[in-house]
Amino acid sequence: MNKPATPNDLRILIEDYVTGYPQKTGERNIWRKPLLATANADDRFDILPRIAAEDHVLPRDLLSSAKSVVVFFVPFVKELAVENHKGEIPCRNWGLAYESTNRLINSVCEYIQHHLEDRGYKAELTPATHNFDHVKLVSRWSHKHLGYLAGLGRFGVNAQLITPSGCAGRLGSLVTDAVFGNSPLVEKKELCLHKNGFQCLVCVKRCPVEAVSESGIDRKLCWERLKSNLVQTEELAGLENMTHVCGKCQVLVPCSLRAPREK
Repeated sequence: MNKPATPNDLRILIEDYVTGYPQKTGERNIWRKPLLATANADDRFDILPRIAAEDHVLPRDLLSSAKSVVVFFVPFVKELAVENHKGEIPCRNWGLAYESTNRLINSVCEYIQHHLEDRGYKAELTPATHNFDHVKLVSRWSHKHLGYLAGLGRFGVNAQLITPSGCAGRLGSLVTDAVFGNSPLVEKKELCLHKNGFQCLVCVKRCPVEAVSESGIDRKLCWERLKSNLVQTEELAGLENMTHVCGKCQVLVPCSLRAPREK
């Protein structure tokens, strides 16, 4: 008989894991308290090929017996956001944070998988990154779109997922046949100030190559910038060949570290 598992169990599990991870691994502690949302693996996810990528994988494709989708967000500390705000080139620590957070997320997902399997459930994972199509410039397993459908956050003009702890951070997800039900953190239609009719568009002004506009993001322009940052700057020299980072539209904007407050 399967042992009971609840969304709160997972939330505590992830919080404790992230808290202890720096001491366990020697990684720099650059993370705040993680957030988690769960959702029934129902037909709401069938829209993914239309809103994310035409060949986007569905939860049942990863696990035929999927009952729940689990999505979590690991927010960065304010100090990292402040450091990356300077200049037009991302700071080296932002690139290092990308790499170390990918390792953290993959490790968290494996830990949750083992936790669920020990209780008699199945779980399937995808990497924190590296499922990105470099031609279509979309992900076949978009943590951001899964987070949107699960109620972890809402999209900003900068195409980042705004959560109750902001958008400066990284996402992870998995599917399982454990029944967690729906535990959304956000039920409002929008969190972005501009989308709610208020003056903002700070993220548009922050983009060094004008890839972000009021109507959305120019993926090609953004991608070219990410590639050039890695190969043409001293700041990111020697980092992993998949460390395509910028983050200028995520840092020190009203939605960086929390859901923006309407004035």
